[in-house]
Amino acid sequence: MDGITFGRMSLLCTLLLWAFQVCYGQLSVIVEKEVEVLIGETAKLPCSYSVSPSSDTAIAEWFMDVQNQWTRVAYQSSSGTGTDAESPLASRVSIGADFTLTISSVKASDELIFHCQVTLGPSGVTEKPTMLKVFMTPEKPELSKPLSQAITAGETTSSEIGTCVSMNGHPQQRIIWFKDGEPIPEVKDQKEKTYIVPSVVKEASGLFTVKSTLYMQPTKADKDSVFQCTVEYSMPGGQIRETKSDTMTINLNYPSEKATFSLVNSGPVKEGDTVTMKCETDGNPQPSEFEFTKDKNNINGEGATLILKSVKREDKGVYSCKAIDFDNFFADLSASITLDVHYIDSMNVTPKEPQVVKLGDKVEWQCKTKASSAHTVQWKKDSEVLSQDGTLSIQNVTYDNAGDYVCVGAVPSVPGLTSQTNVSLTVKGKPMIETPAVGEVGKEGDMVTVKCSALGFPTPQFTWKATGKESVSLEGNKAVSTMTLQATAEIMKDGVTCEVSNEHGTDSKTIPVSLKRAIDNSAEVLLSGNPVLKSADKQQGGSSGVVIAVVVCVLLLLLLVALIYFVNKKNKMPCSKENKKEVASGDVNNDIVVEMKTDKANEEAGLLHKKPSTEQ
Repeated sequence: MDGITFGRMSLLCTLLLWAFQVCYGQLSVIVEKEVEVLIGETAKLPCSYSVSPSSDTAIAEWFMDVQNQWTRVAYQSSSGTGTDAESPLASRVSIGADFTLTISSVKASDELIFHCQVTLGPSGVTEKPTMLKVFMTPEKPELSKPLSQAITAGETTSSEIGTCVSMNGHPQQRIIWFKDGEPIPEVKDQKEKTYIVPSVVKEASGLFTVKSTLYMQPTKADKDSVFQCTVEYSMPGGQIRETKSDTMTINLNYPSEKATFSLVNSGPVKEGDTVTMKCETDGNPQPSEFEFTKDKNNINGEGATLILKSVKREDKGVYSCKAIDFDNFFADLSASITLDVHYIDSMNVTPKEPQVVKLGDKVEWQCKTKASSAHTVQWKKDSEVLSQDGTLSIQNVTYDNAGDYVCVGAVPSVPGLTSQTNVSLTVKGKPMIETPAVGEVGKEGDMVTVKCSALGFPTPQFTWKATGKESVSLEGNKAVSTMTLQATAEIMKDGVTCEVSNEHGTDSKTIPVSLKRAIDNSAEVLLSGNPVLKSADKQQGGSSGVVIAVVVCVLLLLLLVALIYFVNKKNKMPCSKENKKEVASGDVNNDIVVEMKTDKANEEAGLLHKKPSTEQ
């Protein structure tokens, strides 16, 4: 075929193609440029087409693009749908009636370009690509120190500070270092004093593990620095998130430059305390040799610690320590501390012997002491403060004043620093019986217990004017005698007499014995319905009330009978003036006389149902 003929054929083909496009229209495929999904979830890649006139004979095919090699994964035509068994996605992919490709349980390896190709008869074949982006949140970054823990400050070469590792992220995550909250520049040049060595590993799962190692030439100022790393990663929608690691400090070695000597005790030191003093330097590690002195006299310590047990006031003074650091042998590593030991002397009481005074006399004590600081002196009996000036004076002593007294000295500025001493007071005199309680019994003949308490010194002796079982005890500064006996009629009448005596006199009291009062105030009801009060008093009160009520009722009844009688006399029985006068003129003792006559005729008439006589 010559050139002219070939040119004519090409022109003819072009004209035919143009004719088909004019007749059938141009085919267009519509897809999403990118689809984002988290690992483990389901991805949906939509695909549609447009052509004019419309047609239902289109064939849709999806291809996965691996390094520019296309592999079909699913298809749909008028004859049905299907997936390709040779495809790595065969078990996790499907295609819908609307040509949408669905991938379940998405993996990191699914992050590929997928092509949707539509074939439509004379309209030809057209395809469009969709990028599937897969995301996975990485694990929290872990920060670790190097195996050689000690780092020396001031060296001319950089030392490994730590390594930060973040595992299982997608897409690849980024690690950022921080020192004291400030980001460290990501310098990778190992000629610099501070640099970072990163590394990335793509796991078999397709996820990324990133590692970053920090190197520095630390100085002494870095001994308290806080290091931390942050992993920065991407998520769907253009989000950038971060997760922080735990913090760490470095074990930095540096020479000592000065020493400090401190008191470990938290409060003021007082006699009897154990005192601990500690010598330290500003270097690391601490020196292993220390020397201690007091007033230039050597003292044995325990390493960097000086312990003084049960200190006394003589232990106060100036203490010194000296540390020996072989890394800085010529440094002056000495320090001093002044120890104050607070004290309070024993309480001095005058008179200190136990005091025995007569009832009504006067007694007085003086109490003094010395202390290292301002102190107080108090007199107490039990918990009651009686004096705060060191003098305790009691006028007109009573038996209640007998007992023990304590003088307490204290240094308020030193908690727990106190001293005290006790004195006793005995009051002698005629015994005195306290008012006894009444003995009560349920009925005559029962056993009753009575108690007699007496104050006095010497201890009084008891005499009971009754026979029973007696027991005697001492309760504080008083003697108590308890007697149990039978409540006879004589005892119920006269009571029981308790008599006490000592060399200074006697005292006696009679203890009455009576019946117990009823607790239940309610009334019992007899079968007749009349209430009977249990208590004698209530019986008496109830009887009086009943008598009064009966008298009132009788008087009212008599008045009613008299009224009825006079009404009948006025209506049915005519009276003459003479009769009225006779009645009215009765002047025997000026009393009112009521004359009642029996009308036999009326009575007989009433009984025999006969009319009575009209005569009176």
